[in-house]
This record gives sequence, C-alpha cells and structure tokens, in this order.
Amino acid sequence: MQIELTPQQIEQQTYFKTFVEEYVIPQAKLHDQQQHTPPELIQRLAQQGYLGAIIPKEYGGGEMEAITFGLLCEQIGRASASLLSLLTVHGMVCQSIMRWGSAEQKQQWLPKLASGEIIGGFGLTEPNIGSDAKSVESVAIAHDDHYQLTGHKKWISFGQVADLFLIIAQCDNKPTAFLVERKTAGFSTKPINNLLGFRSAMLAELIIDNCMIQKQNLVGRIGFGFSHIAGTALDHGRYCVAWGCVGLAQACLEASLHYTKDRKQFGTFLSNHQLIQHIIADMIVQIKAARLLCYQAGCLKNSGDPALIMETSIAKYFASQMVSKIADNAVQIHGANGCSDEYPVQRYLRDAKIMEIIEGSSQMQQIIIAKYGYQSFLREMRKNH
Repeated sequence: MQIELTPQQIEQQTYFKTFVEEYVIPQAKLHDQQQHTPPELIQRLAQQGYLGAIIPKEYGGGEMEAITFGLLCEQIGRASASLLSLLTVHGMVCQSIMRWGSAEQKQQWLPKLASGEIIGGFGLTEPNIGSDAKSVESVAIAHDDHYQLTGHKKWISFGQVADLFLIIAQCDNKPTAFLVERKTAGFSTKPINNLLGFRSAMLAELIIDNCMIQKQNLVGRIGFGFSHIAGTALDHGRYCVAWGCVGLAQACLEASLHYTKDRKQFGTFLSNHQLIQHIIADMIVQIKAARLLCYQAGCLKNSGDPALIMETSIAKYFASQMVSKIADNAVQIHGANGCSDEYPVQRYLRDAKIMEIIEGSSQMQQIIIAKYGYQSFLREMRKNH
C-alpha cells in the first residue's frame, strides 16, 4: 500500500487547509451557537467544487480520487464537524445516483448536485427505526403512473435546506429507494435544535404525507433500497466520517499543544509535565493509526477492491472511538477552561460523541467487522481443507 501522498495530493491538501482556515474555522464557533450554516458558506463549498468532488467530470463534477477526497474530509472535519456532515449526506445522494441511478436520473440530477444548485439529503433513520434500518416503517404504494409515499424520517443532516432527498421506504414489504424533491406536495420538514453536537448541521424531521412520486424517481429496483442503495450510501458516509474524525482529532491535538505551551502550573508550562506528555503522545499515535486505516480504505476504493466495505467499517469504528477519547482528553488538559465556550475543545467533545453514532453506530460497525471476520476465517478453513 502506498502511504506517501503524491505531489498532487499534497498540493490539494494545502488548498483544502487554506480554505478552511480562511472561511470555516473563524466562524465555526458562531455557527455552532446560532445552530445554523449560512447559505453563503455552502455556496463557497460549491464554488470550490467540493460538493461535486466525487461526481464524474461528464456531469460537471471534479471526479476526485478517494485519497484526495479523504484529505478534503479531514480538513473540513478539523474545522467543523457540522459542515463535514454536509459533504457526507450530499455525497451519499451523489454516490447512490452514480452507482444505481438510471441514465436519465444521472443526467437530470448529477450536474445540479455537482454545481450546488441543489443540495442532497439522505432519509433513512426514523423515530422508531435507527440501527435496524432495513425495517423502516415508511411505505410506498405503487399505482399505474406513480408511487404514493407516506412516512416520517428523523435526524436528517441538512434536512432544513436540502432540495433532493433519497428516501428509503417499504414497497411491497421490500426496502426501496426514491428521489423526493422538497417541492413535492405533502412533503415538509421540521427543524431539530439544541442537540449535544453537530449543532450547525441543520438537522430536521421529514414529514412525508401521501406524496405522489413519479415512477422515474425510483432508484434501482424494488427491494434494492437497503442492500444496494443504502449500502452504497452508507459506505461513502462511513468513509467521509472516518476521515472527518481524523481531522477533528487533529484539531483537539493542536488545541492541546497550544494550550499546554502557554499555560503554567506548579511553576512550569504544562507541556513540561510528564503526565501531559503521555497524553499528547497517545493522541499523536492514535491519530496516526486512524489516518493509516483511512489511507488503507482509500487505496481499496481507488482500486475497486471488494474488501473496502470491511476496511471502511474498520476505519470508521476505530477513528470514531479514537476521536471521542482524544476530545475527552483535550477537555481534561484544559481543565475548567475546557468546559467554557471560550475554548473550542468543548465543541470538539460534543461533536466527537456524535461521530460514534452517525452512519452506523460503533456497535453496528463491530457487527459488520465480526461478520466479515468470520466469513474470511471460514474461507481460509475451506482453502486449507
């Protein structure tokens, strides 16, 4: 596995870092307090080509390879976990259409998603359905020329502003995916505020009340909704989140290094205390380990290796556990100051906890990893006998 960045990747990484330090980091605290991401910032992402990063050039996208896209997610995550979730869910819709959409759906939607003319949202989770996502309660009834869709989705990132939603519902008791426009009659959203973290991710509930969905808005086939379309979307989401966790952990490390260099206790800087050095050392090692797992997943994505599903789950599992611990230690290093909004580490800790839940909880990742582990073990056993 090649773990050294190419000159082109290093150049892009520099661009990403410059962008977030100019446009995202200075306002991240304010956006968190206001529980809002201004449309101007979303448009800046679009103008930079970041919303269309993974979309093929023929549809107006950047056709960014996986490692470079990961570096983008890392830098956005370092600046704002809430803004990272925009790249995540928007990309999940793009990826699903790219993989499973019809030629007409690709032509109709991908150029608009690439340019930022429309924002994508992903509607899987419901009030009563979280990890058991294949059992969604939303229902689509087939008619001659349309589907009649009814349901209720919850915890939808950027659901307050998204224009096009990929909705998973049961059709003939089979999970099925549909593209639903905000302007559809019977469709409405309700803001969700005052969350622990991701406060500027503009989460919403989606109310789908007997919406008439055109036949051509079916993605893939009936029954493909969870196993194929949602699976594709979630794999992309986990990859994006894993890299974002690395970025958020890096922000925790940088804040801790800055604080311990300037703060004195017992007559010397905190950076000179051995216990603090131990914590900092562990942070550095854990971040490097998570980044390598993300590189591994990215390399497999670039090569189209089927092992990427498990490796992405491993990266997401390890990185989300890692960032939660590192953010906790960053607050501990800051002491009482770490509990104040004068310092960013309290926001980092709140956001880090969310990373362990979104796009499949840590426990769901453990199930996926163990399942693939057993399958790999059995294959090896059969080979040897």
